Amino acid sequence: MSTPPPFQTALLAGALAGTTVDLSLFPLDTLKTRLQSSSGFFASGGFRGIYRGVGSAVVGSAPGAAFFFCTYEATKSALLSRRSADAESTPAEHMLAASLGEIAACAVRVPTEVVKQRAQAGQHGGSSARALRAILELRSKVGTVGVWRELYRGWGITVMREVPFTVLQFPLWEGLKAWGRVRRVRTGRGDGGLAEVSAAESALYGSVSGAVAAGVTTPLDVLKTRVMLSAERESMVGIVKGILKEHGIRPFFSGIGPRVMWISAGGAIFLGSYQWAVNTMEKRRL
Repeated sequence: MSTPPPFQTALLAGALAGTTVDLSLFPLDTLKTRLQSSSGFFASGGFRGIYRGVGSAVVGSAPGAAFFFCTYEATKSALLSRRSADAESTPAEHMLAASLGEIAACAVRVPTEVVKQRAQAGQHGGSSARALRAILELRSKVGTVGVWRELYRGWGITVMREVPFTVLQFPLWEGLKAWGRVRRVRTGRGDGGLAEVSAAESALYGSVSGAVAAGVTTPLDVLKTRVMLSAERESMVGIVKGILKEHGIRPFFSGIGPRVMWISAGGAIFLGSYQWAVNTMEKRRL
């Protein structure tokens, strides 16, 4: 069987995985954001300055991913502790653990995502620092609470996008890993106790599960981008009605190609590097 890693391992492995994937694939994320912007791809910067906003991404990557994996693995451990010692986590438990992990991660991710996407779309001269400063300067007009509301603009739609995404991705990833562990034993590469999969195997499974989840949740990603980039606060329902009235359903799948490619590659890097870090730290701990 596979047991969840300790808290410290999940913390460090998650931080490493988050930073690695965000830095590696930031240009694709920028192109996807510009494709989904209501201003249009070229008006938002086109192919120029594809590393705009990278500063805020770096700030949010490590803590966001660390929050996710610590919550995810801790939830799995808590649920497993109520059953027999040789029990495996069920898909429903993976869904619950992933959902709680995403909610925890969004506490860090949403403010940095707001700043990052405004810089990516060419607002405030494409600078993360200027985008953040512009939000903080609103304090004189809207007060401290208003600044926090602006930093967490899109919280609802982000959670609505991330939870369905992880509910699809992580049970699929865990299911593929379970199949991989059985396969390793059958081919003589395991130790009879269902040894953990390698980083390369985890990367492959992460790529497949990420691509599937990314395609299905693209409409929610489009809505999240529109909410975060809108000049004025606008309800999600109002944005949906506006898109349908002006352009029909097609804009809801804007950027699906870059999103699937980006998250498929990201799933490989993210879950591959996470597995590598976990395997490495667990070997040193033994």
